[in-house]
Amino acid sequence: MLSPKRRSIPVIGAAAASGDPVRLRHAMNQGLNAGLSVSEAKEVLVQLYAYAGFPRSLNALGELMNVVDARRQQGAHDLAGPNPTGPLAQGAELQRIGRENQTRISGRPVDGPVFQFAPVINDYLQAYLFGAIFERDTLSWQDRELATVGILSTMPDVTAQLRSHIAASLRVGLEVEQLRRLAGSLDDAGMSEAGQRVDAAIDWHLAQNASG
Repeated sequence: MLSPKRRSIPVIGAAAASGDPVRLRHAMNQGLNAGLSVSEAKEVLVQLYAYAGFPRSLNALGELMNVVDARRQQGAHDLAGPNPTGPLAQGAELQRIGRENQTRISGRPVDGPVFQFAPVINDYLQAYLFGAIFERDTLSWQDRELATVGILSTMPDVTAQLRSHIAASLRVGLEVEQLRRLAGSLDDAGMSEAGQRVDAAIDWHLAQNASG
């Protein structure tokens, strides 16, 4: 099962990716009430930029800042959480670490026609997403995958990427039942289409695994 705190992570990611400030504020309040630290919530929204772009990430961070300030004024004592550490590496070393992380999460070295057509996009993925972001220790890899699945679930045209991150979630130690609960949390938060996409991606993965 997923704890209430962990269930809040994909919901925050999905609400932020969809650009719905009312739903996002509600998700943030639920997460903070469940014990999510401010630092952890920030990290979900920093990671958001890699999948939904800087504008969504910046807007969502602004919403979080306002939510935290409003809660403080109301007497809430939210956990600040530790400041993130890492990555310490830079340049070619960071690229190497990112490539190794990408391979572990993907289950194999990542290649394909798009990356051959535009190799620089994989350089950026390795250096900035799987290197600079995934090396930060504020969130575990499991929690980062929960956030990523939530984010991707709001986008109807990224089915291949959502399926890939369902597989990655299982690869880093999450269970199918936990991903089903993630889908249910999205539905509970009023994002039923997002929850349906997650369920469909899980079904596809299980069917592929059964036939493989």
